[in-house]
Amino acid sequence: MPYLQVNQVKLFYTDEGSGKETIVFAHGLLWSHSMFRDQIDFLRKSYRVIAYDHRGQGQSEVTPGPYDMDLLTADALALIEQLSDGPVHFVGLSMGGFVGMRLAARHPEKIKSLILLETSANTEPVENLPKYKMLNGIVKWLGVIPPVAQSVMKIMFAQSWLDNPKNKSAIQTWTKALQSNKKTITRSVEAVIYRKGVEEEIRSIQCPTMILVGDEDVATKPEKAKFIQMSIPNAKLHMIPGAGHSSSIEKPDDVNRLISEWMSQF
Repeated sequence: MPYLQVNQVKLFYTDEGSGKETIVFAHGLLWSHSMFRDQIDFLRKSYRVIAYDHRGQGQSEVTPGPYDMDLLTADALALIEQLSDGPVHFVGLSMGGFVGMRLAARHPEKIKSLILLETSANTEPVENLPKYKMLNGIVKWLGVIPPVAQSVMKIMFAQSWLDNPKNKSAIQTWTKALQSNKKTITRSVEAVIYRKGVEEEIRSIQCPTMILVGDEDVATKPEKAKFIQMSIPNAKLHMIPGAGHSSSIEKPDDVNRLISEWMSQF
């Protein structure tokens, strides 16, 4: 399995397909590149597709904390510089979107287009902090125990998706993935819940930008996506019915179609 030594951390990544355009996927908190498996399999037929795990998550190295979004952005920048000769299309979901917005604003020469899923330019809403801090405290001592995983699943997925009997196997798979996180995942959680806002910074983003958001997202509500659209010049916004905070998993066909249509312009 390929690893890349960048920015004093060993990052796990996959590199599949080929084509003139390169797409880089950055996952959300508590997951890994595997949350984009459906997109990778679909897009690798026409494009080079790179997906990586943030430091401290998935199969990437766990380094001493603290982590913050600037550090994770520096990791992504170093990865792009080592793996691609030119600018890439960057797809970021939630935490990956926090990184993508910073990259596009600070390193415009590296980002050809930006696709943001279920993310926010703002700080974490104050009303979320008590619950998230409590859950993170439990994980720090006990790990991702079943009651924590059950609570987090309701944050990560649409209630309609969780209630659908057809998704029983997928729900078991992703619950197991949640519980596989080590106690050190708390460093990544802190990077997310204590992040700084980039409300003013994203106004400088000039690359083509598409924003996707599930209409049942309770973690970064649709109004957060609308704010990003209004802030980035000429950004496009699509609402995905029946999706929550993990549309790449919940509604893969919709996400694949929208990304494919988006890429057809390049």
